Amino acid sequence: MAVTLDDKLVVAISSRALFDFEEENRLFDPDHPQSYMQLQLDRLDVPARPGVAFSLVKKLLAFNDPAQQRVEVVVLSRNDPVSGMRVFRSAKAHGLASVQRGVFTQGAAPFRYLRPLGAHLFLSANAADVNEALAMGFPAAQVATQSAQASAAHPHEVRIAFDGDAVLFSDEAERVFQSSGLDAFQAHEVEKALLPLPPGPFKPFLSALHRLQQSGAPSMRIRTALVTARGAPAHERAIQTLMSWQIAVDEAMFLGGMPKGEFLREFEPDFFFDDQTGHVTSAARHVPAGHVRSGIANQGTPPAP
Repeated sequence: MAVTLDDKLVVAISSRALFDFEEENRLFDPDHPQSYMQLQLDRLDVPARPGVAFSLVKKLLAFNDPAQQRVEVVVLSRNDPVSGMRVFRSAKAHGLASVQRGVFTQGAAPFRYLRPLGAHLFLSANAADVNEALAMGFPAAQVATQSAQASAAHPHEVRIAFDGDAVLFSDEAERVFQSSGLDAFQAHEVEKALLPLPPGPFKPFLSALHRLQQSGAPSMRIRTALVTARGAPAHERAIQTLMSWQIAVDEAMFLGGMPKGEFLREFEPDFFFDDQTGHVTSAARHVPAGHVRSGIANQGTPPAP
């Protein structure tokens, strides 16, 4: 019988999101990749340092046990196959021996392999790949490679924080804010308080996390937080939307436009997802963060390097 990932939460991740390859990446020249490839080969037996999403991946894999494999992590990388050897050796050295699948495209766009993987999440440092993945309907974020590392204070708990509009929810309300201002936004959300927002790009990932939580892993749990610039009275529609999905978050922070970074520092997530670059920058000073390049706030915005 063919192997299938249908019953698992599938995370596709680039090598730069999983490991700190920033020094090597600074030497990369797409027209002359030989120097980069040789450096990776020279460092084949030198484990790469953990990257931005390492803690998230390690904790999600801890949901697996001999009786049930609940999570699959697949490396999906623009690296060449030789450099891929270092990725797998680094994974084994850091206790991620269960990371056994990978696609290495040597510069070609890897996002097209998300479909056969059935990925629930794609994390990459490449903005163009993230844009394409989101356009295909996959939850995806560009990792902020300068992010702080995750706290080690919660070894048996995966902590994930989400922005609301254009991340968990559609950008319907954000469009009103962008076009007509805060007062119009508040009036719009009060009027539609009982009408659930359409799902945003990360609703499928939140649903997959909910299923994982219900799977009965004995030693791990998931703690989620909604961290949004919304304040009262616009908070009600966000809560009503989650209730309509029959998914509860553990914490909700309605910050009314305040910077999110210091609140996230206290929550200590393994990763935070937001569509606004300012909030990602604020968060990255304290926690691992990624930019969800979706919604009206990112229309016409050139990809970050």
